Amino acid sequence: MASALSDRLSRIVKEMRGQARITESNVTEMMREVRMALLEADVALPVVRDFIARVKEKALGQEVVGSLTPGQAMVGIVNRELAATMGQGVADINLAAQPPAVILMAGLQGAGKTTTTAKLAKHLIEKRKKKVLTVSGDVYRPAAIEQLKTVTAQAGAEWFPSTPDQKPADIARAAIDYARKHYFDVLLVDTAGRLAIDEALMREIQELHTILKPVETLFVVDAMQGQDAVNTAKAFSEALPLTGIVLTKTDGDSRGGAALSVRQVTGAPIKFAGVSEKLDGLEVFDAERHAGRILGMGDIVALVEQVTAGVDMASAQKLAAKVKSGAGFDLNDFLDQIRQMKQMGGLSSLMDKLPGNMGAKATDADLTRAEKDIKRKEGIICSMTLKERTKPEIIKATRKRRIAAGAGVHVQEVNRLLKEFEQMQGMMKKMKGGGMMKMMKKMGGMKGMPKMPGMG
Repeated sequence: MASALSDRLSRIVKEMRGQARITESNVTEMMREVRMALLEADVALPVVRDFIARVKEKALGQEVVGSLTPGQAMVGIVNRELAATMGQGVADINLAAQPPAVILMAGLQGAGKTTTTAKLAKHLIEKRKKKVLTVSGDVYRPAAIEQLKTVTAQAGAEWFPSTPDQKPADIARAAIDYARKHYFDVLLVDTAGRLAIDEALMREIQELHTILKPVETLFVVDAMQGQDAVNTAKAFSEALPLTGIVLTKTDGDSRGGAALSVRQVTGAPIKFAGVSEKLDGLEVFDAERHAGRILGMGDIVALVEQVTAGVDMASAQKLAAKVKSGAGFDLNDFLDQIRQMKQMGGLSSLMDKLPGNMGAKATDADLTRAEKDIKRKEGIICSMTLKERTKPEIIKATRKRRIAAGAGVHVQEVNRLLKEFEQMQGMMKKMKGGGMMKMMKKMGGMKGMPKMPGMG
């Protein structure tokens, strides 16, 4: 997220850590660098001024001067104040209302409102176990209604039909009536956007707000918009009682100032961040973790969450029991490990969450190559017969040529995969007799997490 800002601040943080003494002059020097980094990232000037003043006041106080490691203490202050600028901790979504709890989605056209509505529906179904209905009040773009219908189905929610010849107010009344009669927990209302703020848009959304009486009014804003996002946020917060913000496209290579500005400008907490285009690419926003990412400290908590969500614990335990009993580790097991790697969201998604240097060692080209390699391995194993997967020792020259042709690769690549498999098989043999679960626990402390191919 916001790579330019992250790079600058990561560099400054490294310099801070190396400071043995903190004086007024080197604090002023550091703050000048931080100020430039924030302004270049399109953070609103009042927000920058306030942030710098708070950091400077604390840096020159006893908190840093009396510290044994003043450089590290200084980094801690920057991290805490960065988090405080974006809000404190996690602001969860409020569903404390007589069902259906209505959530109104507001924002400009192109901010990603429709996709975010579906992402939020998926989040509420999977994480909060709610029955969710979506409806589109965007009668100006027929494609928006169809788009919501499609993404709602993908998210596993129910869609309430609307047509371009209806009035948004009538759609809202019909949808809430349907949601009540069919016992829905949550009604998500996608509204019309414009390319710019105008009076007609604001009047319409204010009318919808009066009819629906939403428990949450979420402002969806494109994190790549920078200063424009701040101006838009201000206009919407003056027109509507916003209860929260959803930042979209935080995975873009943008300047990223929106995340630091919108919270302070609107006074509403950031509740969610869109971290990828996929429907599960919506994260509950945690200011402290987000500050750590911006400072290049990584997000190990999110990494652990992503890995544990992607690992099929039942199959990992089954594999552990199989190896413990002395049964051989075969190519079917190897294929399972490759598929679990893919379920975790791929290497680039995992690397993004590693602290600065660890994540930076692999370039985009390296990650693309590694992800292609994982797909190729899957293709090679899928070209084998069931017997070949169970008894890899029977795979000789003729079979190798057939497998290579089926997978569209060279025979050398089949040989390479078999060699990797043999190495892993050898390791698994050492795990016989209960040692495997110990090995899994050592690997990141996650029970049932075998080593993934391609993660060497």
